[in-house]
Amino acid sequence: MKNLFVLGRAGSGKTAVAVGLALKFKEMGYKVAYFKPVANLWGTGEKKDEDALLMKHVLDMPQNHDDIVPHIAGPSYLSTYRYNETMDRLLAAHEKISAGADIVITGGAGHPYMMSTLGLDAATLARRLNAAIMYIIKIKNDFSLDEAVFMNNYFTGQNITTIGNIFNNVPRPLLAKTEGIYKQRLADRGYRTLGIIPARAGFANPTVAECYEALGGEILTGEDKMDRPVEDLIIGAMTIESALGYLRRSPNKAFVTGGDRAELALAALETSTSVLILTGGLYPDVKVIARASEKGVPILLVHYDTYTTIEKLAEVSRHIRPGDRKAINTAKENIDKYVNWQEIVDQLKK
Repeated sequence: MKNLFVLGRAGSGKTAVAVGLALKFKEMGYKVAYFKPVANLWGTGEKKDEDALLMKHVLDMPQNHDDIVPHIAGPSYLSTYRYNETMDRLLAAHEKISAGADIVITGGAGHPYMMSTLGLDAATLARRLNAAIMYIIKIKNDFSLDEAVFMNNYFTGQNITTIGNIFNNVPRPLLAKTEGIYKQRLADRGYRTLGIIPARAGFANPTVAECYEALGGEILTGEDKMDRPVEDLIIGAMTIESALGYLRRSPNKAFVTGGDRAELALAALETSTSVLILTGGLYPDVKVIARASEKGVPILLVHYDTYTTIEKLAEVSRHIRPGDRKAINTAKENIDKYVNWQEIVDQLKK
């Protein structure tokens, strides 16, 4: 049995890569299982990890959810944590999941450092599970590559096998730079690039509904348009004159502003806007609601300030649902077309 630990920061698309790889490995004749040692659920009502539910469906796994995800931690996990009991439970669950499997794909938490205070971080778990690491890079700019190099350096310094990196959901303006510069810089450091997956409209971008799941609040209009993709994020904290240029250049955006900025909200509605997100719990002018209804644009009213709202939206990513056959097929197609899956298999055999 081989363990492949798929890691990356929140929003990197590591679950989509895991789905595609799992289906590819199955196609090759391997018996594949999925394990997620630690899930980090932030909402108050969440009981099940979405990644585990998805992979259980995709791989038709007979094991129950609590064995696939033996530990769930919220942002105040230190209050109830018992190290020995938790680690023993993780290892026992992993033994159940891996029984009879040729390859176990292990999913990382929101960030590799999570739970490091008490020894459930990615590096420690990789050692305990004898897993090889594959790192998923969400590239936005040169600093994103710095982060990837830092993480590769760290895992290598910890004597953990790192088989390579995948650049995932790469924006089209950055594809040439990723192929010509970022990939080479990784190679200069001795790190392998296993694939460069371009962003695909409607697949990589989260929906309005997923933004709403992260933010909560009230839906003032557009409940039937919650499946619209959100490709960009614009903050309405400028004058109307300054805002117009940004609004026109950003298609399918989420526009975040205070509920008292009616002139900005109305201007955004005259451009390609997927959702208006009004902060501070301030209800908008009725003209804004009426125009949004005419345009078919959802309005979300949240009680966070703008800074907190942006922080929460930064962690939102596209979730593949168990019944979303199109997205599942796209995840597999991405692996077939853009990833050196044979190299991954060869590395796992070593």
